[in-house]
Amino acid sequence: MKRLIFATNNKHKLAEVRAALGENIEVVSLADIGLEGDIPETADTLQGNALQKAEWVWERMKCKADGVFADDTGLEVEALGGAPGVYSARYAGEHCSFDDNIDKLLAALDGKENRRADFRTVICLIENGEPRYFEGRVDGQILTERHTNGEGFGYDPVFMPDRFAVSFAEMPLDVKNRISHRGLAVKKLAEYLSK
Repeated sequence: MKRLIFATNNKHKLAEVRAALGENIEVVSLADIGLEGDIPETADTLQGNALQKAEWVWERMKCKADGVFADDTGLEVEALGGAPGVYSARYAGEHCSFDDNIDKLLAALDGKENRRADFRTVICLIENGEPRYFEGRVDGQILTERHTNGEGFGYDPVFMPDRFAVSFAEMPLDVKNRISHRGLAVKKLAEYLSK
């Protein structure tokens, strides 16, 4: 069985990726392998951050896995000139919560008619020291308030993908995995790994 290290300790992301990749690939988190420390994330693009994180883990742990992958995700809002983009996770500040980010986003969009947005995820996989990239994108709009049934994380309660009448946070995980930015990127990763 192929063993991959996912450069994250985010339990929500880990569950989504494990479900999407299936039982033939063992996906372990940083906590699972006891790797601690702050992973650098200083690039100004999603691809750059994904590469930076994957390389940081690969340099420390390549002997413990067949490969390492990392992702970076950004919410890009038209009316905000593409913001928060690469800064999505820390939009409201370095040590902010998901709710803080959503509050800042809703305040920035208050009174704006154009609420078009897209979510993009870039995954960087390193095997044998070589990076490969997989990207997923989903278009939609930002809702005026949170809509959730207790699922989802990040901006999920306020992002409604095109052709759906519910937010990501109201969808069953299997539906979200099939259509989400991360789900689409992971699907491309899974297709590559199955070859």
